[in-house]
Amino acid sequence: MDSSNQNDAANSCLQSTNPDAREQEDKEFLPGYKDVDAFVKYGLGSVLLATKASGGLPQAGDDFDFYRSFPGFQEFCEVQGDQLLLCMSQIMQHHNCRSRMRDRDKLTGLEERFDLVVDSNDVILEKVGILLDEADGVNRSQQPVMPAGFQPPKIVVSSWNRKGSGSGGRSGTFRLLQAKNIPRPQLKFKEKVDNSNTPFIPKIFIKPNALKPLPSYFTTKHIRKERPEDLDVPAALADLIHQQRTQEHIEYMFVHPYQFELDHLTVPDSLLAKTEPKMYKPLEETSYSFIETLEDLVALNEKLNEVSEFAVDLEHHSYRSFLGVTCLMQISTREQDFIIDTLELRTEMYILNEAFTNPSKVKVFHGADSDIEWLQRDLGLYVVNLFDTHQASRVLNLARNSLDHLLKHYCSVDSDKRYQLADWRIRPLPDEMAHYARSDTHYLLYIYDCMKAQLLDFNHGQPGLLQNVWNKSKNVCLKKYAKPIFTDESYLEVQKKQKRSFNTQQLAAFRLLFAWRDKLARQEDESTGYVLPTHMMIKISEELPKEPQGIIACCNPVPPLVRQQVNELHLVVQEAREMPLLKAEIAMQKPKGLIPIKKTEVTLFGPHDTSRVHECNEPHSSAVELPVKQGVLFTDDHPNSDTDVEKIRSLVASAKITLFEEPETKEIQESLSVAQIKARRIIESFENPFRMYLPSSGVHVNENAKFDPSSKIFEISKRWKLQSMEQQQRELESAKKAKEEAKKRAKKAAEERQKAKESYKESLQNVSTVRQKAIECAKVAGNKRERVPSEDGESTPKTSKKLKAAEKKKAKAPPQESFKPFDYSQSDLKVFSGSKSKDNSQFDPNRQSHNSKKKKMAGKKTGSESRSMSYLAGSSNRGFRHNWPKR
Repeated sequence: MDSSNQNDAANSCLQSTNPDAREQEDKEFLPGYKDVDAFVKYGLGSVLLATKASGGLPQAGDDFDFYRSFPGFQEFCEVQGDQLLLCMSQIMQHHNCRSRMRDRDKLTGLEERFDLVVDSNDVILEKVGILLDEADGVNRSQQPVMPAGFQPPKIVVSSWNRKGSGSGGRSGTFRLLQAKNIPRPQLKFKEKVDNSNTPFIPKIFIKPNALKPLPSYFTTKHIRKERPEDLDVPAALADLIHQQRTQEHIEYMFVHPYQFELDHLTVPDSLLAKTEPKMYKPLEETSYSFIETLEDLVALNEKLNEVSEFAVDLEHHSYRSFLGVTCLMQISTREQDFIIDTLELRTEMYILNEAFTNPSKVKVFHGADSDIEWLQRDLGLYVVNLFDTHQASRVLNLARNSLDHLLKHYCSVDSDKRYQLADWRIRPLPDEMAHYARSDTHYLLYIYDCMKAQLLDFNHGQPGLLQNVWNKSKNVCLKKYAKPIFTDESYLEVQKKQKRSFNTQQLAAFRLLFAWRDKLARQEDESTGYVLPTHMMIKISEELPKEPQGIIACCNPVPPLVRQQVNELHLVVQEAREMPLLKAEIAMQKPKGLIPIKKTEVTLFGPHDTSRVHECNEPHSSAVELPVKQGVLFTDDHPNSDTDVEKIRSLVASAKITLFEEPETKEIQESLSVAQIKARRIIESFENPFRMYLPSSGVHVNENAKFDPSSKIFEISKRWKLQSMEQQQRELESAKKAKEEAKKRAKKAAEERQKAKESYKESLQNVSTVRQKAIECAKVAGNKRERVPSEDGESTPKTSKKLKAAEKKKAKAPPQESFKPFDYSQSDLKVFSGSKSKDNSQFDPNRQSHNSKKKKMAGKKTGSESRSMSYLAGSSNRGFRHNWPKR
């Protein structure tokens, strides 16, 4: 203290003796800098110079190792490194951070020094942020106006918390009212919250205003809870008991209890007629009651049974509960406002079903889609005869459908939306929050009257539009609450929304983390966003940290349950890392077996539209079956091709690009040997490595460059063509010639077949059989005998002239009354082995073919051994096409 006083006295003396220096110090921001801008410019320049100098240092690798081999460079690096570490240590000590950085004895010294630097940067940047906020006029030490808690002030960027234009001045910021140290209301519930992975069962057990009685399953629910066998049931048997009960009453367990009443609900004419809107009372002059006891709730039910309409709204909290919890219910009549503590009266709220399900009383909600589900889930309440102002605003086509807009449009009231995201579990309820809750329902009945009249005016007094709103509101009442059910594929919905591509290890980590988060959230009755937000879960899945500290580093701020269960999370990530690493996109395996070809149902469908055809159903085409149209790299605008377009079903282009060779002439190609031709074909079968540099079919090429001889494109188009036009023309001409020759050959063969048919028909004329000749000979000799007429179409071979003469001479047998077989012993059989007849050019199918050996041996054998009686010898016509006569 003495030394400090002496220093202050010395400084005061110096300042009194040197007034000019004092004035200079007052003018300068820092010694040598006039203001903050000058200091910032100097500091920025120094940082840029340091960055530039660090960029000029040798990079890690061969260069650094080369310079490191020089002792002078190595010594210089060590000295500079020690100076940098000393400077960093002084800066860290100045900010009260740990600065033990020069310990090089430990093996993990480098990692520890790196952690120290990271921690120091966090501390310094946090201080910088605080100083910048103070310089911006935001004082963090200011006590909040809210009674419980608040978030740091944020810039207004959305419409729900923006001040109106009439407030004047700069748009302010709002603090969201939150309570960090509230005892969890779930601990006070008489009925434990059911977070099990089973479907939701309605809580109703009494059904007032019923047209159809409630099933016995719901009426005996409370009795079953008092059974001794249901008391202290082990957790392992809970699911089994639930399954047995669901199987017993499965037919009506999940049906809406008031579905029959809602289906038979008819809107009375009084609600479809036009009425004058009844003006609301000012909010300050309206009585207000906060209900938190059972007696007050019963009294409220009696008051609601006396009125014809009332407005309802709910306040919900979902961050610190798995399924969510209904915290408040606001009810407003024409004369009074009520706020019900649904956390305290959660199990007694079913009393209001008497008024909520009364079809003669109108319940006015705004956006009741979620409210209907919350009433069923937490309170066991159902609504009959609902009017939803949100549905009415959509029918009226208003500018916006929010309650804020309706209050401004019909009541000229600016609602204060800064409490919209407040924590409604706060007890006792602050007056500001109670005022906001009352405003949601206080003006709703007047808005209901105005919208009814406007709907009738829009439809010229007809109740069509108004009836449409009633019908839509009834559909909202028919909604049923469904619990979130966890399945093995639940994670896919969240993963698809993020649009991230994961490999097998990352996807396995995401799946395991999703299951871990769901399990822990159900056990602790916390929301999945509180246990582990989705963006942090994706970060952990992508990084796959090897150590528990890596999981903590992926979360900022770290959720409390993650910090508690970090070891279990580490085991989950380690299990995912043990999965085999494969590609993220795996080709779909083709189904085995025959696949029926499905006919397309699209009317506008073309043969080349393969977008809706499976790969297995595409027709197979080959170059042999279909004509081939050769592709070229740069096609002309008007190609000259005589190919029949109708016959071409697909284009098959082969890669025939030669890069470094000139096109060979026909003489050079003909002079190549067979081995050289084979080698050339093998080389051409390989894929061109420069194909990636060739322009695709959809690339735009300048027309002037294509025909400009000085351009590179012109040169490429001349050298790198897949096939020249001359070669294409030659191939087309050769194909035409082949077709013409094939046509000529087919025509010539047809003419030959026609000639053979005509010659055969001529040979069959005037041909008599052997039996006919024998009958004629018998008539001449006077020996007649009856013969059975031959069948139609029977034919015999033609006989020679010598055979006819022999038959006339030898046939002298006398006529007999009875038929006797012919005596061949008296006949001259040498006639059949006589001289060889001349070759007949006519076609005879009954001729037998004999080779040369058989002809030589024919003279040695007798007539009965070598020849048949009915057939004659003839030349072989084997190898020729036989045209048999048609029957």
